[in-house]
Amino acid sequence: MKITFAEPRPPRSGTVVVPVGDERTLLATAKQLDEESGGALTRAMGASRFKGRGEESLAVLAPAHLDLSRVLLYGIGKEGGGERSAWQNRGGQILAQLNGAGETMATVMIDRAGPDEAAIAADFAYGAKLRSYRFDKYRTKEKPEQKPSLEELVIQIEDPAAAKRAFQPLEKIAEAVFFSRDLISEPANVIYPETLAAAARSLEKFGVEVEILDEVQMKKLGMNTLLGVGQGSVRPPRLVVLQWHGNRKAKNPAPIAFIGKGVTFDTGGISIKPAGGMEDMKWDMAGSGVVIGLIRALAARKAKVNAVGIAGLVENMPSGSAQRPGDIVVSMSGQTVEVLNTDAEGRLVLADALWYCQQRFKPQIMIDLATLTGAIIVALGSEHAGLFSNNDELADRLLAAGKQVGEKLWRMPLADGYDKMMDSDAADVKNIGGREAGSITAAQFLQRFVNGVTWAHLDIAGTTWSKKDAPTVPKGATAFGVRLLDRFVTDHYDE
Repeated sequence: MKITFAEPRPPRSGTVVVPVGDERTLLATAKQLDEESGGALTRAMGASRFKGRGEESLAVLAPAHLDLSRVLLYGIGKEGGGERSAWQNRGGQILAQLNGAGETMATVMIDRAGPDEAAIAADFAYGAKLRSYRFDKYRTKEKPEQKPSLEELVIQIEDPAAAKRAFQPLEKIAEAVFFSRDLISEPANVIYPETLAAAARSLEKFGVEVEILDEVQMKKLGMNTLLGVGQGSVRPPRLVVLQWHGNRKAKNPAPIAFIGKGVTFDTGGISIKPAGGMEDMKWDMAGSGVVIGLIRALAARKAKVNAVGIAGLVENMPSGSAQRPGDIVVSMSGQTVEVLNTDAEGRLVLADALWYCQQRFKPQIMIDLATLTGAIIVALGSEHAGLFSNNDELADRLLAAGKQVGEKLWRMPLADGYDKMMDSDAADVKNIGGREAGSITAAQFLQRFVNGVTWAHLDIAGTTWSKKDAPTVPKGATAFGVRLLDRFVTDHYDE
């Protein structure tokens, strides 16, 4: 789908999308069309429940005295039309309606003359772009009516050049979101540690420095908790290291670091999962997919920040060589870990990845993302991801960024009482803490491998895959975290 910006001119054909304020207040274009149609829009609103509120819309087919096929009224509520996320949601919702109606081309009128019009138009386009995502490469028998129909979306405003400039970085972020969604959506026979690492190497074209560590290199570093997870698979583990040097003259050259869990398929290992729903475990690498997508977004829009992305990639399979419950391994940090359950594997991958990151790069902050626990889904469902942090300021900044982009977080506790639940009788720490507080004890485990660095852990198990459409997120992989962390970087580190 092509998105363009153009100067206002009276629409004479096709579908026109026009805003309506609260209590059916007609703005400039809607008022003009209503007059030319002899009040057709007013009559249509009067015969419906449409009031012009923020999430409402009303389609008026073939209005009298107009050569238009359809006028789609969209509500913007009271003066201003809401925050940026509201305009993004509006763009996504309207795109879905246009595709549902089989439209091939549509003109959108913003009618918000003023200094904020370009930003509003860009946000509308951004929302439409995000909603246009489809993972359909394996569908060979779709009927035409099952496919998206919209080929071009033209957004008319007074200063289209300004809107285009505002949209350019947003489009780069959307492309990175799509890249992450593609990685997360791919089946495990296509995406496994070697191929996911190869996909990460494609970031070199954006100026990202890419390193890929193999088993031999990780063994020399002592990454035995990560390697232990992958030892039952024929797919060898990999560690991806991404560096974006966007601000070599920064006052504080230390990077900000993002670490992702990349279990490309999780059977649970010897502690095998039930068969029902196991196919969903292809997206247990979503944390790494988000980190790779985020670094791509920062590089593509030339963010003035120094950032590092680390992705620990393994496949967790049962076999004669697989790790066993009760095994004790020595982590890169030197701490010994008793593996009581091989299905609590993501934390083992992150333990070595976190330690490696802080030892090598001495980052200002570390943020890890992982589809870590089912317990966080029990606690928060799919509305929020769990946030754990050893620093209040970092937590507050992440919460604020999540609200801005609609990727919501909820802060969960860390405390000594929970930490003690991870003490092992046979080693320094065990990898499960029992049935109670499962997402918290998992975070406490990770914190034992954070050596004084400002750190946050995002448990995205409930938000990484959507079972239904949302305004800017079609059903399927969400890439939750790319937009949130890009916003976080923009607000606090992009100089």
